[in-house]
Amino acid sequence: MKTSMQISRYQSSLHLHLVPYSGQEDTLKIMSVTHEIDGVLLHMAGPDRSEGNWIGQHEILKQLLACWLVLDPKDMPLTPRLVGTPGIGKTTLAISGARVRQQSLYIYQCTADTRPEDLLVTPVISEKGKIAYHASPLVTAMIQGGICVLDEGNRMNEKSWASLAPLLDHRRYVESIVAGISIPAHPDFRCAVTMNDDESTFEIPDYILSRLQPTLTLGHPNREDERAILRYHLPFSDLEMLDLTVEFLQQAHELKLNFSTRDGINMLRYALKRLHGDSEHPLSKDAAWRESLVNCLGEEALDLNRLSEQRTRTLGGDVVSMGLGDFFFNPEDPLHPDFGQEIDDDDDDMDDDEFDSIDDDEDDE
Repeated sequence: MKTSMQISRYQSSLHLHLVPYSGQEDTLKIMSVTHEIDGVLLHMAGPDRSEGNWIGQHEILKQLLACWLVLDPKDMPLTPRLVGTPGIGKTTLAISGARVRQQSLYIYQCTADTRPEDLLVTPVISEKGKIAYHASPLVTAMIQGGICVLDEGNRMNEKSWASLAPLLDHRRYVESIVAGISIPAHPDFRCAVTMNDDESTFEIPDYILSRLQPTLTLGHPNREDERAILRYHLPFSDLEMLDLTVEFLQQAHELKLNFSTRDGINMLRYALKRLHGDSEHPLSKDAAWRESLVNCLGEEALDLNRLSEQRTRTLGGDVVSMGLGDFFFNPEDPLHPDFGQEIDDDDDDMDDDEFDSIDDDEDDE
């Protein structure tokens, strides 16, 4: 909680430029917010205003909120990792947590080419030719006491993570080399990092992982929750097509296939558009749904059992041993050390059969 001294200290350094929003006299629109540190004026980023209604899986939301609690003046909030397959709802979970705490939310999208200055403060040439320093969503959340979500954090390289090391431990500050300032975090600042559970990511160093604790793993929702999620996002959907989509997703979850709730939402949304897109030649519900399935998830999604078997073999279910020559030559290459071995084996079997027949003839004589 903020003390009156903390509130006055932070409000005194914030400069708000407000103008009435057109058509609404009582509503104010924030045009720009600046904050000054050691004589350097920082232009703040705007908060994220996305809706985040978390449906089902209440335990994982309680775990996230527990990470952000502070029980004693000597206590510190935790920065959890939200881990799961793409489209499972990691960012929505963090948004919902921020809404429950009634704090401003800022989201930074991490990428493979994210630089430390992108994470912190970026210099921009203004119209007058002067340098203006723009704070990232992360730094804005630090200054204003909001919540920042580092989305897809394991796509970011180690150099960028290193710039956040002092923020993620008891020091709770960052240093901007570009602006030449040290930026302390507001006592109410909270953070979470989402990470996709796939192979297209960087390996995060151990000294950073030790600061991102605990790990909260999201699983796929059950049938009732998944139906409620689709119904929430597509309240206008046909119930028959909605149930068909839920059945497909639940079967995919049981077979350990990475088709997510987001896939189901997009697939159902497209099917509904196709169903109502051509009034002169309307598609049937089954045709629209099947076309949407193929166009959104691929033809292999038509047979989930077969796709599951293929994935199992790919992951090592049926592994064929490889020799040294397999790394240098195609199996059909005459230079391959084992080229023709299968034929020779067949010839050997044939020769053995011939010898057996000869032996039989001799016995008969």
